[in-house]
Amino acid sequence: MQKHNLLFLISFLSFFLAGCAGLPSHISRAEAEPEPAAAAPPVISATDAASGVALQALAHLGTPYRTGGLSPRTGFDCSGLVAYVYREGAGLALPRNTQDLSQLGEAIGRDELRPGDLVFYNTQQREYSHVGIYLGEDRFIHAPSSGGEVRVENLHSRYWMRRYSGARRVIIPPG
Repeated sequence: MQKHNLLFLISFLSFFLAGCAGLPSHISRAEAEPEPAAAAPPVISATDAASGVALQALAHLGTPYRTGGLSPRTGFDCSGLVAYVYREGAGLALPRNTQDLSQLGEAIGRDELRPGDLVFYNTQQREYSHVGIYLGEDRFIHAPSSGGEVRVENLHSRYWMRRYSGARRVIIPPG
């Protein structure tokens, strides 16, 4: 009889814990942009500071957008998310606007992107008006717009492809 109860308890806990492994219910997939990402964030192996930045960014999925926002407590705008994540994940103090961010590091092509690189978009009738952090597997994370939340997007969705301005590598790997 005890063996039966133990098997029932193990089965129940396995089923219950499997339900906990899903995405949090507060993360919305449909926001302001027409084609939000539908897939889970990519797997990132933190082997360097740039990958640490990407992992730090993922920790803030679902944080609300806030104009001028600089922290997970108050919310983020796009450049606030980048500045916070680079400070916490790599110990770097970055500028607080996309135009200044677009001058950092070195320009790289889309085919050269690595986790932690900055990706820029024209979302306000001017180049480099929006910024996100590349995660790998053709995805990036950003604080989208008023009313939105920090989320992951596909770099190749039609919306983002048409607005792509370029990419910069801020953390230059040795060698």
